[in-house]
Amino acid sequence: MSAISAKLVKELREKTGAGMMDCKKALQESNCKMEEAIVKLRQKGLASADKKNSRATTEGLIESYIHTGNKLGVLLEINCETDFVARRSEFQNLAKDIAMQIASSSDVKFVSIKDIPEEFIKNEQAIELGKSDLDKKPPEIKEKIIAGRIGAIRLQVKS
Repeated sequence: MSAISAKLVKELREKTGAGMMDCKKALQESNCKMEEAIVKLRQKGLASADKKNSRATTEGLIESYIHTGNKLGVLLEINCETDFVARRSEFQNLAKDIAMQIASSSDVKFVSIKDIPEEFIKNEQAIELGKSDLDKKPPEIKEKIIAGRIGAIRLQVKS
């Protein structure tokens, strides 16, 4: 197998947008044949993923959903790359469906980390402390594990 030049890897990256190591591996597998390497990357789904990653989503729309009885509401911002997409009925239906899913989710208890009462956190700590996987752990390790688990609960509620 011949050595793969950086120039060849760069050329494949520019054509596909895939990562450097993925391009190098595809070139190795295809014996430096550009078209075969592109096919291998496409089969892996890597050919256009990085290109789309850097695109800005500056267009979109804001969707609101107010549940019957006016006791629950959702305000959703959903972005896309172009205004052409934002104006399509499919995109607008997607936004409405997502807003309705958020409204119907019973898991949402707090909107912001600041809204979590200290009593809720203490209750969660007591629950975590009572879990059987912590029985044989030293006290200082238990504290760290519980702090990590409570932190994970707080991260589920992004401010």
